[in-house]
Amino acid sequence: MQVYHNSIENLCYTLPMPIIRASEIGSYLYCRRAWHYRKQGVESENQAELAAGTELHRQHGRKILASSLSRILGLILFLAAIVLLVAYCTAQL
Repeated sequence: MQVYHNSIENLCYTLPMPIIRASEIGSYLYCRRAWHYRKQGVESENQAELAAGTELHRQHGRKILASSLSRILGLILFLAAIVLLVAYCTAQL
């Protein structure tokens, strides 16, 4: 019996486990059927909509990046203005 137990234990360590990515889990939770079709290699019929959605996400990402850079620039300019104001006030004394 001990030999049988060891062979099952070794089998668990030798079988390759498929890698599951977070995006696959999200796809599965969103639509199990679409996930299954994708795993089977079935091409989606709405390629134009998928491409449009990808482009929309890309544009949104650019807007977020531009917004973040503008915010950082605004903070830098604000801090520079405060430093100049403090320098001006101390020079007046």
